[in-house]
Amino acid sequence: MRDSYWKVMQFSKLPKLNNPVFIEGLPGIGNVGKVAVDFLIDELNAKKLYEITSYTFPHSVFVNEDNLVELPLVEVFYKELKGKKDLLLLGGDVQPVDEISSYEFSEKILDIVQKFNGKEVITLGGIGLTDIPKKPKVYCTGNSKKIIQKYKSDLVSNNLYGVVGPIVGVSGLLLGLASRRNIEAISFLAETYGHPMYLGIKGAKEILRILNKNLGLNLDINKLDKEIKDIESEIIKKTEQLSEVTKQLALRRLQKRLGKDVDYIG
Repeated sequence: MRDSYWKVMQFSKLPKLNNPVFIEGLPGIGNVGKVAVDFLIDELNAKKLYEITSYTFPHSVFVNEDNLVELPLVEVFYKELKGKKDLLLLGGDVQPVDEISSYEFSEKILDIVQKFNGKEVITLGGIGLTDIPKKPKVYCTGNSKKIIQKYKSDLVSNNLYGVVGPIVGVSGLLLGLASRRNIEAISFLAETYGHPMYLGIKGAKEILRILNKNLGLNLDINKLDKEIKDIESEIIKKTEQLSEVTKQLALRRLQKRLGKDVDYIG
């Protein structure tokens, strides 16, 4: 593994967590997972534990409201819940941009899960549709029948086969790689509009309902509606800044594969 490509900065004393559940929500289709995890971090007043930067993240910086630059970050937070399983929460601006880096990143994240004796991983994402769904359905899949049975309810369907193809990126890799470490893992995928500038707030709310019920978080999910403007402004600005960078990376990879110039990707 290219350890020099990754920098993991610790921000607080390592807490003693009680059998923590790890929840991932990075940018993806409709940013469903990111919206959900950002909401959890804010509402639970989770504390920052790690900040991760990498040479494999998009080669760009963000310009913030103070007109200063920021490197793309991925962050790990924790929340201690008395009498319940504690939480580890993964959120951030980006995902690794290539296949090898996605594997490396996922392995590093699972190292963190095991450091705290976590036995359960939850990943969040979206299923892109051609139209905006009025009431998004939520599907689940996982690396064991046991964990699917644990979360199966009238709020979520496990009949995902044929609905989506491969689950690309960290949300999928964490499931597969976790099974090698005997960690149970499940993914919740909510229907959303497949446009790159669309925010899947409704899909995120449906996923939050499932987490709220199963993990006993006592969240007021309707608060998400009140926070939409702030969330929307921040995410869309960063999505716009990264979209052109990501497109150019994809073009170069496709040109290399085809051995000729390509000037358009749908």
